[in-house]
Amino acid sequence: MIILTGAAGFIGSVMLRQLNDAGIKDIVVSDDFSTETKNKNLENKKFSQPVHRDDLFAWFDKNHAKVDFVLHIGARTDTTEFNKDIFDVLNLGYTKKVWQRCAEFDMPIIYASSAATYGLGEFGYDDDHEIVGKLKPLNPYGESKNDFDKWALKQEKMPPFWAGLKFFNVYGPNEYHKARMASVVFHAFKQIGETGRMKLFRSHNPDFKDGEQLRDFVYVKDLVSVIMFLMENKPMSGLYNLGTGKARTFIDLVKATFNALGLEPKIDFIDTPVDIRDKYQYFTQANMNKLRSAGYNKEFTSLEDGVEDYVVNYLKANTYF
Repeated sequence: MIILTGAAGFIGSVMLRQLNDAGIKDIVVSDDFSTETKNKNLENKKFSQPVHRDDLFAWFDKNHAKVDFVLHIGARTDTTEFNKDIFDVLNLGYTKKVWQRCAEFDMPIIYASSAATYGLGEFGYDDDHEIVGKLKPLNPYGESKNDFDKWALKQEKMPPFWAGLKFFNVYGPNEYHKARMASVVFHAFKQIGETGRMKLFRSHNPDFKDGEQLRDFVYVKDLVSVIMFLMENKPMSGLYNLGTGKARTFIDLVKATFNALGLEPKIDFIDTPVDIRDKYQYFTQANMNKLRSAGYNKEFTSLEDGVEDYVVNYLKANTYF
């Protein structure tokens, strides 16, 4: 049996489909289940039972002997939320409780960390445990993820295998419910459909031209493929970057969206809001050497192919993975 938290969310629901496609259906799905649009991500998927996130630990303590693996994907991911107490409860505190049970009951865990832990990238984007304590995230969300990574690395009692995955800029199907926090591809699709154009932030850094800010965009289907690999192979425990290792510009991403729609690109630039301007990342790129050294040898989907698959097979059809 597998426990999957955040199962009704974007990445969690894609993970659930991936497990189903691999023939795995004995899955306890955990979430808050309070958002109807989010719950649509669970339709036509197989699992043994739902458990509300508030009830998970009581269920866990009673049924842990049945559990083979924990995939802790659930988290509060709103980077615009600045109430640190919310993240202390839902990200840091909750994940500590999950970890402690995995350590006590001797079961492996994969949990969602984030590239938001890297802040402005002052120390690079290497999944090196030695730099975790030096990192300076830009918001409470990133701080909560880094605080847990720091805590995990200091624990004497650990699960038999654990991996904290630093997700970079993930895009793909099943993010209809995410509103402002949905990927730029999702927002580009909506904006192009409504106006025929797309607005991007102007650069306020002389080293970057407008729209040439760089991100490591990773397709969600690749992300869950990596999780399956780690589940099956259990290489060395630790933190792992999960991007593509190749940064691309926002212009590249938006042009790929226009191309998937069969339209000529029409891009406008607007000022980056002052309240986030000094915390804006102009470059992220995952160092993927650790995952490659662990044996993961599949190629990552190119930005153009990922955007086309997402736009044509999901957004245009308003369907789910």
